Amino acid sequence: MKIAVLIPCFNEEATIEKVIFDFKQTLPQANIFVYDNNSTDNSYIVAKQNDAIVKKEYKQGKGHVVRSMFLDIEADIYVMVDADDTYPAQEVLTLIDPIVSCEADMCVGDRHSNGSYLQQNKRMFHNFGNNLVAKLINTLYKEDLKDIMSGYRAFNRDFVKHFPIHSGGFEIETEMSIHALDKRFKIKEVPISYKDREDGSVSKLNTYTDGYKILKTIFWLFKDYKPLMFFSIIAGVFFILSLAAGVPVIVEFVRTHYIAKVPSAILAVGLMLISIMTLFIGFILDTVTKQYKDNFELFRLNNKYK
Repeated sequence: MKIAVLIPCFNEEATIEKVIFDFKQTLPQANIFVYDNNSTDNSYIVAKQNDAIVKKEYKQGKGHVVRSMFLDIEADIYVMVDADDTYPAQEVLTLIDPIVSCEADMCVGDRHSNGSYLQQNKRMFHNFGNNLVAKLINTLYKEDLKDIMSGYRAFNRDFVKHFPIHSGGFEIETEMSIHALDKRFKIKEVPISYKDREDGSVSKLNTYTDGYKILKTIFWLFKDYKPLMFFSIIAGVFFILSLAAGVPVIVEFVRTHYIAKVPSAILAVGLMLISIMTLFIGFILDTVTKQYKDNFELFRLNNKYK
């Protein structure tokens, strides 16, 4: 089977050589692809000198790099790994084994189950952010995934060629996980060891700005993938506000057979109408989404059995 190792790279001169070397040692039959994302150091030159297949992606952001990789590269098995030497190349065979045996469409390197991420990670709030994102997604999809944001993953061709990427930055891993859950791709997590960056290697992930983008991605994908639940929550909020404004009016009318709080009555009716309209929007979009899922499944099946 044709294996491709995909390495998005932005200013990783200090580590890219070791990452390429380690994967060549572990997977000598694989093609190593490095997509340089406007590095200002010598990452591109170092990757070239180590006989990787090196290309440039000029649109800034990890999501844009992964989109280009998935579009350009043809393989049976894809391994995606960061260029910062935090993920062990020696464990890649464990990662791709569920793909080879058809147990999974996407296999995720889980940094949390063995505690290595908690021990090695030195950046404040990253553990909290990872756990928060995992909790939100697991609640939405009633799953028990441990590592939603791992950058060490293996995929089969089916997943790679049927993944419409919207994210431009580090929220790409979150989008992958949600897409796989929503479209019923088989997911498996494999515990891996994790080590923090070496001295001289600097993280490009900003805890606050990228954390906000990830939460925003979850919000919008929640709307797109589960519209009935999304709009039902909004409808429920307006319904409660309508009751808060309308119950005193109803109580007053029952007691006096007269409505003195006319503005409150108008407000309550308006909020109730918004609630009903929002709920119907949810029903309509839910029907559209289900139809899209059916078409997506048929599209996958047609491509699989061509």
